[in-house]
Amino acid sequence: MQVTIKLFATLRQGRFDVDTLNLPPKTKVTDVIQQIGVPHKEVTLIFINGRHSDFSSELHEGDILALFPPVGGG
Repeated sequence: MQVTIKLFATLRQGRFDVDTLNLPPKTKVTDVIQQIGVPHKEVTLIFINGRHSDFSSELHEGDILALFPPVGGG
């Protein structure tokens, strides 16, 4: 299945902004994060198709997975 991965802010450094991956059925968010080499502790917000999600969520054909690092500022 094809899933689009979008990385934001510091997660893009040394990686990519947007990529499409071919993944086996029943792949979970945690599997993708491991596959692309992002440490789990660097991911604090996860969205699938614009809806808040978590590490254990299962992905489906055509999903858009967006990963965000901790939000800072003041």
